[in-house]
Amino acid sequence: MARRASRRPRVLPDDACHECGTMMRERRATLKLPVNGEVVSVPAVPHLACPKCHEVVLRFDEAGQLHQGALAIYRRKYGLLFADEIRAIRERLGLTQGDLARLLKLGKNTLSRWEAGRNVQSASMDLLLRLIRDVPGSLAYLKKRAA
Repeated sequence: MARRASRRPRVLPDDACHECGTMMRERRATLKLPVNGEVVSVPAVPHLACPKCHEVVLRFDEAGQLHQGALAIYRRKYGLLFADEIRAIRERLGLTQGDLARLLKLGKNTLSRWEAGRNVQSASMDLLLRLIRDVPGSLAYLKKRAA
């Protein structure tokens, strides 16, 4: 009887390409990420790249850097408020995240993600936030009609 070779899964080193097994190399390059339906190019993002099959792998902190970079570029491109500016508006008005979310007809988590810089608001929401910040009486108007 012929003996069958046991098939054990091949264990690759952590820095080997998951596609072809070649050792990956540290690189910095422009990577792309979609933000609000638009692809944003983020320059000089560190990552691992396979020299053979060109597979790209982002470690956790590198993925965060790509995400934050894409949101910052998007905000600058469209002149949107940054996270700290949104938080400052809410705090200046003496509102909790829940209060402001209700006035804007948002989920509380949405406002929390904007203030933490994890997501970016739409242009229309940005305009409404600026209106609340800049136009006296606009908060009272919203409070009266948001009930």
